[in-house]
Amino acid sequence: MPLPKRRHSNQRTRLRRTHYKLSVPEVTECGRCHAPRLAHHVCPACGYYGGGAKAARLVIVVKEKKKKAD
Repeated sequence: MPLPKRRHSNQRTRLRRTHYKLSVPEVTECGRCHAPRLAHHVCPACGYYGGGAKAARLVIVVKEKKKKAD
């Protein structure tokens, strides 16, 4: 396997690495319950997927969380 003849400069390496970054996930509002959810994902609050109340379809049944008695 060939090896580089010369060392890459720090600037050249860093310029290449400037594109290695995370992107913020797109959060939208659920059309049915108006809770925040990820785009193109099932709503974790109501369990529906899709547009408004008429176009949405039930995908999962969400159970209510029990609160601990302190």
